[in-house]
Amino acid sequence: MSERPQWDEYFLKLAMLASERATCPRMHCGCVLVKDKEVIASGYNGSIPGDVHCEDEGCLIVDNHCVRTVHAEMNAVVQAAKRGHAVKGATAYVTNMPCSTCAKSLIAAGIKRVVVFSDYHDTLALDFFKTANVVIDKIKMPSTTISYNLKDYSSAR
Repeated sequence: MSERPQWDEYFLKLAMLASERATCPRMHCGCVLVKDKEVIASGYNGSIPGDVHCEDEGCLIVDNHCVRTVHAEMNAVVQAAKRGHAVKGATAYVTNMPCSTCAKSLIAAGIKRVVVFSDYHDTLALDFFKTANVVIDKIKMPSTTISYNLKDYSSAR
């Protein structure tokens, strides 16, 4: 049996899983907000509720960005707000370094740490995080393998 993942790897794997729901083909990104080792909310890149999806109708591009898509970080913060969960002091686990706009939103929401495994082309996010004293931890991409023993599950029934 393989070793249990460390907390950062575990939550990044959840963000990777969330990214599989993304509907914009330009980037699949996932975000999981965590406080005290508990998931508060998750999000992925996708259209606003009730709108068409990029993967079905094509992207809506303005200044080389898809403006139809709500980013994973924003969706996670909104999901937490809709459910009444405070995110102040939480950690955001994001598959990709947040863009400047998402960085500002995470900072404004009170996120104190961001864990990523992939870079993003927008370097202003790093400047914003530094100014706001938000810790950025870049770790290696977690294994995509899920380890389990079927014998353990069949004997539990």
